[in-house]
Amino acid sequence: MCRLPHRHSIFCIIPPYVLDQIAQRGSPSQRAAALRTKSVDNTFRAMRLSGQASRAAAQRRMPSLATEAQKRRTIYTAAHSESLPGTLVRGEGQAPSGDPAVDEAYDGLGATFDLFADVFERNSIDDAGMALDATVHFGQDYNNAFWNSQQMVFGDGDGELFNRFTIALDVIGHELAHGVTEDEARLQYLNQAGALNESMSDVFGSLVKQYALRQTADQADWLIGAGLLAPGIQGVALRSMKAPGTAFADPLLGEDPQPAHMRDFVHTFEDYGGVHINSGIPNHAFFQVASRLGGHAWEHAGRIWYEALRDPRVRPYSGFRAFARVTRDVASRLYGFNSPQRQAVHEGWAEVGIAV
Repeated sequence: MCRLPHRHSIFCIIPPYVLDQIAQRGSPSQRAAALRTKSVDNTFRAMRLSGQASRAAAQRRMPSLATEAQKRRTIYTAAHSESLPGTLVRGEGQAPSGDPAVDEAYDGLGATFDLFADVFERNSIDDAGMALDATVHFGQDYNNAFWNSQQMVFGDGDGELFNRFTIALDVIGHELAHGVTEDEARLQYLNQAGALNESMSDVFGSLVKQYALRQTADQADWLIGAGLLAPGIQGVALRSMKAPGTAFADPLLGEDPQPAHMRDFVHTFEDYGGVHINSGIPNHAFFQVASRLGGHAWEHAGRIWYEALRDPRVRPYSGFRAFARVTRDVASRLYGFNSPQRQAVHEGWAEVGIAV
């Protein structure tokens, strides 16, 4: 198999297998929307960023000598076209626009920035002050949201299966966290490394919401995409870190296929080797660790995962066990060999069938 770097890929919140189910089972309009969404996703994945786009991204970065983390958010509207970035609607420090999608995107970018700055001392996605740009109202009935290594892009959903994609704070955090993983570990979007990439985004997406709401681990819902499913759809979210495989069971969307244990690992060539499916295993491990430690998940479990992501032993094709061992070592380094944190890491991974 040809291994291509994911530097110019896009990372979408709706897995392709869900769109496939809709394309097979939905009404004519739902099938058409699903196929349009897949077509757009595939087109963006195939595109290479031009030198002009790369230079524009570099110009948006703050000087490397900057020491104070400052938000620099810009929200655009595509006005239902597929042109990026679109028309400027709201810049940093400006008053709410009155457009829910614009203002939710603005607030979500800010909440993600705050988690990484306040908790992990990180200056934006690249730790060098990268500006946070987003485009809303992308496409016609576009049922997805994605990060393309330059900016966030949100569809409005079709209103029948999915609501607007700015409605879920953890989705915004999830997509932006792909940029952090891309900057640090560069986990390739394939097989276990790809599932670990997806899991890192779910972890930090959930932590963004928990930090914004100041929730403890036992207060959090541990859902990814709560509020995204339209009324009448049988489900609560796209994924559950607490109980993988239970987020939805709907005649149109199918059943949540995520496993919670290595014994149920799904071997597939679809979805880049099951990156959105098998991510349920490390997701559940993080939930187990955070639940054992209690309190605010970002303080200890989140710190361990963040430092492990930055550890040079985590390489582009690292799998679950390799990452688990790094989290064990990081917990020992941060809190001590006999610490509750290290014990929680050991027990959390054991709960999903991974010995460390």
